[in-house]
Amino acid sequence: MQHASALGNSPVPRYLQLVELFRQQIARGVWKVGDRLPSNDELARSYEVARGTVRQAVQLLEREQLIEARQGRGSFVMGSVKEDRWVRMESSLEELAKVYRRTRPEMLTLREAVEAAPLRASDGVPAASYVQMRRVHRRDDDAYCLIDIHLDERLFRRSPKRFRTEAVIPILTAMRPSPIATARQTLTLAGAGLEAAEHLRIPVGSPVAHVRRVFTGAGGQVIYLAEVTYRGDVIQLEMDLKIQHQGEETRATRS
Repeated sequence: MQHASALGNSPVPRYLQLVELFRQQIARGVWKVGDRLPSNDELARSYEVARGTVRQAVQLLEREQLIEARQGRGSFVMGSVKEDRWVRMESSLEELAKVYRRTRPEMLTLREAVEAAPLRASDGVPAASYVQMRRVHRRDDDAYCLIDIHLDERLFRRSPKRFRTEAVIPILTAMRPSPIATARQTLTLAGAGLEAAEHLRIPVGSPVAHVRRVFTGAGGQVIYLAEVTYRGDVIQLEMDLKIQHQGEETRATRS
């Protein structure tokens, strides 16, 4: 059976797409513990990829102890996929703050009075200065994200001790009056680079989610910029899809 259509035209490398597809096969029980996988040649033909692409995917799953390659016998399923996708990409700022209240940040570096942040023209107006923080966030001693934050230094000075030891978003959302006028985030998928892999204790190339968050104040000034790398095995994205009924569409057209 051909599966080429399962690999989309995506910036995510094909071997990482295969990793996720194979992981789904195990999670759904299509490949059970003890089952022998099709050979690399068979998988390469089935998904219309190079044999080396299949080998890369299998090697990553070996490191996760889901698959074991046995010399002269093939590859076998050795473990079950751990379902622990508890970090939800919330569409509500309040819900996002709740997620971070349950985590423990570990400060890696802190630089005060930073004049420039890696802003884009569409982000907004730069603040006069920022405090830059790099952190690893943990849950039950397991690192799940690496985060770089640029926080408006004026806000940092309002509660420096808390900002040094607690997650930033819950502190910002609790401030009165609220300093946040707009908040948005974008998510892209990729493979873990060397630095992220080291901090998150995952193999280089493992699936990760990159999230970029920008909060602005009332004057359009960027008060918070975060660039976050999440382990792919903890992320869950849920969206409510808008439903427009035919009658509503007709009324909208006539009005």
